[in-house]
Amino acid sequence: MAAPLDVARANAASIPVIAAPGARALPSRRGDLARVISIGAALALVLVAGAILVPVAQEADFMAKNLPPSIGHPFGTDWMGRDMLCRTIAGLSISASLGLGAALAAAGVSLVLGCVAALGGPKADAMVSGAIDVVMGLPHIVLLILVSFAFGKGFTGVVGAIALTEWPRLARVVRAEMLQCRESDYVMAARKLGQGPVKVATHHLVPYVLPQFAVGLVLLFPHAILHEASLTFLGFGLPPEVPAIGSILSESMGYLVGGEWWLVLWPGLSLVLCVLGFDMLGRSLARLLIRGDGL
Repeated sequence: MAAPLDVARANAASIPVIAAPGARALPSRRGDLARVISIGAALALVLVAGAILVPVAQEADFMAKNLPPSIGHPFGTDWMGRDMLCRTIAGLSISASLGLGAALAAAGVSLVLGCVAALGGPKADAMVSGAIDVVMGLPHIVLLILVSFAFGKGFTGVVGAIALTEWPRLARVVRAEMLQCRESDYVMAARKLGQGPVKVATHHLVPYVLPQFAVGLVLLFPHAILHEASLTFLGFGLPPEVPAIGSILSESMGYLVGGEWWLVLWPGLSLVLCVLGFDMLGRSLARLLIRGDGL
């Protein structure tokens, strides 16, 4: 006959272990936090290094032109002997900086229109909703080209084009969240106590949508970077002398048929990795700030 202690051990071993609700979320949230810190630090390093390397990226050495990737030039050199590694890092820095400015401008437009829709009454809400539908219904690349051309191309044209075409998606999210917050008890009480629309927006609506707004702002970056590269590649963005990724790819396409594959491969791959990095940063930030469940 088995001893009572052995029976107790056997029964304990057969009982399934049920983890606490937050036990599985903690490692995942730590992973998301680690990804946000590491990706953010890597992107910040690219921005700083690219800003430092802009003068170096424009230095020509005709004695070392059209060299394939090597130890001395890991990304090779172009038809003027410029180091493609320096040009790629500088181009990413310029494109990311420009995308940051454009994304901030677009996010600001989204936040203002969301407040107008939530506090301006039914007519204002209908006008904001109509503007969102109209802009989202137009061909995006055509609208980008037209707005950039209207602003005179260059830095102002690219930022203006991205800011005036990228706001609808974030504005739709911000508007929906603010309309939901507007019907809450504390907002209705604040309005009955005589608080004006500006005070209600700054003290209640904006803090309520801040997590969604921050995530949407980060997720605007990859779109802004890609659109800047597209506009510059098509000739409607930055001038050719600026070593942005779009300019590098546009110039390199003419030499691709000659076998200089490295002129397109490394800048294009770096652009894809940068965009994926911003996308992963935004998704990890969304899990941390919005859902908060670590899934």
